[in-house]
Amino acid sequence: MNFFNLFKIAVKALNRNKLRAILTMLGIIIGIAAVICMLAIGQGSKDSIKAQISEMGSNMIMIHPGNMQRGGVRQSADDMQTLKIADYEALRERTAYLAAVSPMVQSSGQLVVGNNNWPSSIHGVAPEYMDIRKLSVEDGEMFTESDIKSAAKVCLIGKTVADNLFPGGTNPIGRVVRFGKIPLTVIGVLKSKGTNSMGMDQDDVVIAPYTTVMKRVLAVDYLGSIFASAMSEEMTDNAIDEITRLLRDNHRLQPDADDDFEIRSQQELSEMMNSTSDMMTVLLTCIAFISLLVGGIGIMNMMYVSVTERTREIGLRMSIGARGVDILMQFLIEAIIISVAGGVIGVMTGCVATWMVSAIAGWPTAIMASSILLSFAVCTITGIFFGWVPAMKASNLDPIEAIRYE
Repeated sequence: MNFFNLFKIAVKALNRNKLRAILTMLGIIIGIAAVICMLAIGQGSKDSIKAQISEMGSNMIMIHPGNMQRGGVRQSADDMQTLKIADYEALRERTAYLAAVSPMVQSSGQLVVGNNNWPSSIHGVAPEYMDIRKLSVEDGEMFTESDIKSAAKVCLIGKTVADNLFPGGTNPIGRVVRFGKIPLTVIGVLKSKGTNSMGMDQDDVVIAPYTTVMKRVLAVDYLGSIFASAMSEEMTDNAIDEITRLLRDNHRLQPDADDDFEIRSQQELSEMMNSTSDMMTVLLTCIAFISLLVGGIGIMNMMYVSVTERTREIGLRMSIGARGVDILMQFLIEAIIISVAGGVIGVMTGCVATWMVSAIAGWPTAIMASSILLSFAVCTITGIFFGWVPAMKASNLDPIEAIRYE
């Protein structure tokens, strides 16, 4: 008997018990929809995290003073003064894998303009910091190298600072802001970046020349940190190795001595957050696959019932020449039809559910073609796997005993 005839027989058999077939499909539908939805939520979360981390900076590398032991006493990073202007200049001039380098010194305090005040932090940086952190000037201009050399009392302010110190749409350009006792002339307003993935307001900041903050605000001769940007994401590891070698040479560290600095990369942060997201996605997907397992068991149960109900029919067909393989294929085709039909409906249900999650809950989602292909593969395999045993039972029936079955 050819495949087309077997397919028609299988469809007619399912058509006689529509409700039972539909109820059997429900397990597959729910399982496939859950898998697609969970994978879409997981991928959407990863894409969102990647985008937010990318907004923090371009291939960013952060260098901080490290813990160090002196006289048997371990010093904290806050007490260390290992990063100097000479380190920044060396990284700026002698590295091949860095696109931009900027020192960073910062202080927190109260900003005052007339009767308005706002608590914020001031970051002392170089102009390259704008490229590293993907910042741009919305109004006004950036300070220059000459401002750095003269430790000019100028600054740029974020949108949050501007809204709180200059309410009512007042133009802050040219106005003087006092940070503690230091007057700073506002020469620019930064374009808004909103909150980052950590929930921190990136617009609540004041940027000034690093020499101004070092000499006039903090009165120090060392750096709090150094920010750098690798030429590309692929070059990040090479850049980190290069920075490590250069700083160890600058600090005259012995080969067996620990680094007196710490290097963190944006890539490292991204991988850490993605690993957490992947764990959650795997967990949710495993739970969704349990629904598929339940659906597969439902198919097996229905096929066993169908074989039992149609035992006499099977005996009659075998007595007039139907082979065991024909019976096997007939019941196997029925199981595959149920699972594939459930898979198609499940894919559509999963896509609709994903859209609803994104529209109603506001969660980031991203449906992947691979998840749909995986769903079809799984539902087909489910139909074959769970339909095989009942189909084998039907094909192995003795024709005489089957005809006599009541």
